[in-house]
Amino acid sequence: MAADTAQPGTRATLLALYDAAVAAAHPDLCLPPHLPQPPRDGRLYVVGAGKAAAAMAVAAEAHYRVLGVLDRVAGFTTAPHGTPEALRVLRPSVIAALSARHPTPDEASVHSAERALALVATATKRDLVLVLLSGGASALWAAPAAGLTLADKTGLSRGLLKCGADIHEMNTVRRHVSRIKGGRLRKATAAPMLTLAISDVPGDDPATIGSGPTVPDPTTLADARAVLTRRRPAMLALGLTLPAAVEAALADPANETPKPGDPAFASAEYRIIATPAASLAAAAALATRQGYEVVDLGDGLTGEAREVARTHAALARAAKTAGRRVAIISGGELSVTVRNAQGRGGRNQEYTLALALALGGLPGVSALAADTDGIDGGSGQVTDPAGAVIEAGTLVGARHLDAQKFLDNNDATSFFEAVGGLIILGPTQTNVNDFRVILVDA
Repeated sequence: MAADTAQPGTRATLLALYDAAVAAAHPDLCLPPHLPQPPRDGRLYVVGAGKAAAAMAVAAEAHYRVLGVLDRVAGFTTAPHGTPEALRVLRPSVIAALSARHPTPDEASVHSAERALALVATATKRDLVLVLLSGGASALWAAPAAGLTLADKTGLSRGLLKCGADIHEMNTVRRHVSRIKGGRLRKATAAPMLTLAISDVPGDDPATIGSGPTVPDPTTLADARAVLTRRRPAMLALGLTLPAAVEAALADPANETPKPGDPAFASAEYRIIATPAASLAAAAALATRQGYEVVDLGDGLTGEAREVARTHAALARAAKTAGRRVAIISGGELSVTVRNAQGRGGRNQEYTLALALALGGLPGVSALAADTDGIDGGSGQVTDPAGAVIEAGTLVGARHLDAQKFLDNNDATSFFEAVGGLIILGPTQTNVNDFRVILVDA
């Protein structure tokens, strides 16, 4: 982690603020205080999924090893491919750390979901099921509803991602085409259940985190169909069509999810242990120590990345004109409507490139936008950049490049490769959504 002594307005300062946001949500810090004891007369069954799942498995196993109760614990978690391998510690053995594909599921995702459903079904009322959940679980646990194949679900997920659907829309649909999401994991066992979740969504809605496998679902099949109606024009413009089986599944009453008031949830507790807001607060505290006035725009920002960037550039210009030394901090998940499927980049890189263009080399202004999981969309591979950094001279140093053309082509990665602005980290072992900061210096 970068130190408090990083020089103002430098890349090091921006990275230090990002580090502070990530550290606040790392499982090593946020998970152990909430881990329960195994039941006196039963066993503790652990299942989990998400971008933080591998580190959560490590932290949980270490905790129960110290307590001397590992013989009463069993289970596994599932993280994106490459994430368990990126852990810098010995792999857990009692709580295994498995992997599957993200952001679209694969056969390992199906196997993981089926295994989780089967494991919790063996638990009795004397046992406790501990669910370790974080963002990304929606893809990592894929149990297609009856009549759907994995290819159907993959086509659905890719279509929604490509057309710019936000996380709430994505999960509204996902919950209704799954046998594990939308409270169905909870319905699979008679045992008491405790969910410990690292939130990656604005507002920390349990029904949205990982598509809410352990909580009742307030949305309906009609809501899911409405999402597809809204997004269909963008899909068609990209040459994407939905499998007929998806349309049929969303018309089948059997795929309606359990709702609030269902007695199954009376013995299920849900606890959020890390939030985007807390991570922003950690970064804000560091910025204050660096002498910045913090402007916190909140953890719930949504909208088209390039449009939000233009709005933020206007805020930075106004602060500069007023002679204010500020750190403009924000979280949330922006979206990108893909105009060129051949371009490379994620929403944070697109935001940063659009911001650079809107600022036009304004002196004394620098910025960073990156996903706290260390991987900014794109191909979904662990080698993807986390995001990008810009400084006042970014565009000046790229005079030989047509920055606007790169933006028009959704090709921010190629632009930042050329100018040296990419942030390459690999998995951070947590996920509290995106982190953005603009520093305005005198």
